[in-house]
Amino acid sequence: MSKVSTNQPLGTPTWIDLGVPDLDRAKAFYRALFGWEYEERSAATGPFTLCLLRGQRVAALRHVTAADADADAEGESWWHVHLATDDCDRTAKQIVVSGGTVLVPPADVADLGRTAVVADPTGARFSLWQGRTLAGCELVNEPCALVRNDLACPDPGPARRFYATVFDFTLDGNDDLPGFDFTFLRRPDGHEIGGVFGDPAAPASRWQTVFEVADTDDLVARAVAAGGTAGTPEDAPYGRMAAITDPFGTSFSVITRPSPAS
Repeated sequence: MSKVSTNQPLGTPTWIDLGVPDLDRAKAFYRALFGWEYEERSAATGPFTLCLLRGQRVAALRHVTAADADADAEGESWWHVHLATDDCDRTAKQIVVSGGTVLVPPADVADLGRTAVVADPTGARFSLWQGRTLAGCELVNEPCALVRNDLACPDPGPARRFYATVFDFTLDGNDDLPGFDFTFLRRPDGHEIGGVFGDPAAPASRWQTVFEVADTDDLVARAVAAGGTAGTPEDAPYGRMAAITDPFGTSFSVITRPSPAS
């Protein structure tokens, strides 16, 4: 378990949110999966729902029309990741200089923080998060909370250069996945924040979200019972994983990691 109460270093995945066309149905689905409770808030951009795990804020849901849902060019929906910054406006400018795009300019989200929606040169969308009263996800790396984000894209070279330039990441290979084009992204302090996975068959570049769960097989059964779909659980080098799709077509993954003693 990791509790987070201060702003994360530059470039760290620190917050996630999701736009859905039916907020009540989304709340019921994610409650069935993760046991989340909810807190309603509002901002200049409209109302939103904070997702709570044991009273700690771990994600947000936003109501959007079906036409405005968080779908990429291929029509697929994904949880939206926010990367930490201590100066949202300055980082947004650096993104443009480095070949990216600002899709929604910096704006305050109530008293929680300041954010901007951007895209890297490969088209992968993400947001920036400058925390104020909300540093980001207050629980991570435990069941029913965020554990990892990775970028999958058909042409990883420009993406690697972009994130190394904007966030000062170093790039390292991964010997645990021979035969796969995977590069770790590490902060200057050496902390691994995720990676870039080159997949020539990928239809678009996307930041993918992984939630930790206590039992992947049980979670798959609950996802299907709650109206979602799921792939077959598989053992991977870092744990037992499965792909999940919520009732609105939003894709994410879950993983049960080995216990430290195993």
